[in-house]
Amino acid sequence: MDTVDLPADMDPEEAARLRILGETAKIPWLELQRFFAQGVVLLVKPPQDLVETALQVSLDNSEAVTLWMEQGRVCGISDEQASEWLEARALMWAVVVRPWVLVQPVLADGATQAPS
Repeated sequence: MDTVDLPADMDPEEAARLRILGETAKIPWLELQRFFAQGVVLLVKPPQDLVETALQVSLDNSEAVTLWMEQGRVCGISDEQASEWLEARALMWAVVVRPWVLVQPVLADGATQAPS
């Protein structure tokens, strides 16, 4: 993957946001199964912004992430939901923020909750 040279005076948080955006991609749920089995996949429910969530996880902003989890905007994935996505051949937006893989479904009607 090519790297992008960012201006040296760019705000570090904005640089991290751009890096995360560049690492975010669509991937079939099928290809995320092994990560789900390891318990490292978190669902970011639309309309929660996937890139902003990944950024806050990468910055270890536990206050924001805890709030989103309490609100149900970020959560683990049930076996039932995983099976439904597998059966439906669901396509997901995904980004890795170690140790987590954050995912958000591409909407079924063809529209997407595109990362911003």
